[in-house]
Amino acid sequence: MKAHFAKMARYNAWANARLYAAARSLPDASYRKKVGAFFGSLHGTLNHLLVTDRIWMRRLTGEGEHPEKLDAILFDDLPSLEMARQEEDERIIRYVDGLCDEDIGKDVSYATTKGVPHRNRLGDILAHLFNHQTHHRGQAHAILTVLGVREPQSLDLLAMFRENP
Repeated sequence: MKAHFAKMARYNAWANARLYAAARSLPDASYRKKVGAFFGSLHGTLNHLLVTDRIWMRRLTGEGEHPEKLDAILFDDLPSLEMARQEEDERIIRYVDGLCDEDIGKDVSYATTKGVPHRNRLGDILAHLFNHQTHHRGQAHAILTVLGVREPQSLDLLAMFRENP
């Protein structure tokens, strides 16, 4: 299982890099435009993804700061947000690389942002973390289309495998 999650951590970083490259192609007004997405804009969506990864990494490692609100804006400018995203992606890769298969089967106790206690298997948490990223990256990809980015680069997992055999 560790090998699977290591692949997913690298895919996560690869897909985020592609998404941010597309975001950089937009004028700032378009990047911030409210388009009816769950977090309003591409800016809101990208911030949300960083917020939730920081929340989960804090729960898993006991380290790192994060806001309590899922719609918090951690960085108001794209370059700072992108740098923080790259750092968080590297942090996730290092974390997963440091695990062993036995760790993935262990239970983790944590509290939700509303303070509700839960306990889940680490493998299930990691699956959720990467699935959550994919879910909102899909929304971000749709936002790019709405904003007129013609055929944003594919974020398909197999595209990464083809690019990096």
